[in-house]
Amino acid sequence: MAFTAKDVQKLREMTGVGMMDCKKALTETDGDMDKAVAFLREKGLAAAQKKAGRVAAEGVVAAVATEGASAVVEVNAETDFVAQNESFTTFANDVAKLVAEHNPADLETLMALSYPGSDMTVLQMQQEKILVIGENIQVRRFARYDTGVTVPYVHMGGRIGVLVNMEVSEALATNEKVFELGRDLAMQIAAMRPQYLDSTSVDATVVEQERQIQLTKAIEENKAKNLPDDKAEAIAQNMVKGRMNKFFEEVCLVNQPFVKESKVTVEKHVATLAKELGGEITIKGFTRYERGEGIEKEESNFAAEIANMVQ
Repeated sequence: MAFTAKDVQKLREMTGVGMMDCKKALTETDGDMDKAVAFLREKGLAAAQKKAGRVAAEGVVAAVATEGASAVVEVNAETDFVAQNESFTTFANDVAKLVAEHNPADLETLMALSYPGSDMTVLQMQQEKILVIGENIQVRRFARYDTGVTVPYVHMGGRIGVLVNMEVSEALATNEKVFELGRDLAMQIAAMRPQYLDSTSVDATVVEQERQIQLTKAIEENKAKNLPDDKAEAIAQNMVKGRMNKFFEEVCLVNQPFVKESKVTVEKHVATLAKELGGEITIKGFTRYERGEGIEKEESNFAAEIANMVQ
């Protein structure tokens, strides 16, 4: 079956794939449009398998709120240019909505869900995006909240995504001041990188390790002042109390100075606002994703690459 340039253009519009790949697909399938689409999808699967070993540490973090739940998802690609690709960002936001709506137990369950507006699963759509965009693309992780009030926030065009979950009294469930608080807290979490909600959330092993580090440092400082060993250690014990408070202030959200009013802690600001509004507000949890964090990126030697190309 012969095909024309208009057929190539139509296939491109249907799939988003490059003109040369569309022409090849129609050639391989004797101009059959349906078979050409299937051919490109199969090629997408092969491309996905081929690209799977390449490091994907860029991409976007998408955070969404639906009527019953909120979700944050990290979707990775190989270059930061992809974060500006509308097809890619739409995919990330659609995946986040699926997480909010379906509450998948894990990534495998998520990837098996039906992708909206298509006859494909999320995994198949991911493979389709790999074919169209030409990079390794991976849905990496997600988090979800479906109780209380959850406020989503996306920072720097998807570099960071945050969910803040609060438990509030019924009268405050739709209060705009509560949502404003959630946005303020989310921005603080994005900027200040708290690791824990409060001091009780910090693992006891981590607390003891930090205490021992600070104790050793304090003892050495006192010994440098020519204090006797017993006195150096006794004074150090008191010094450590203050230093541990500083440690909790750095790593725990509620202990941090509130970003808009640094003279009070987050905990005190929330309590003050709740009193002003005549209800109760409790921060129950948060999730902060930064794209690519924890992924070891490949380091390239640009000069060496150029030298190899001209040999």
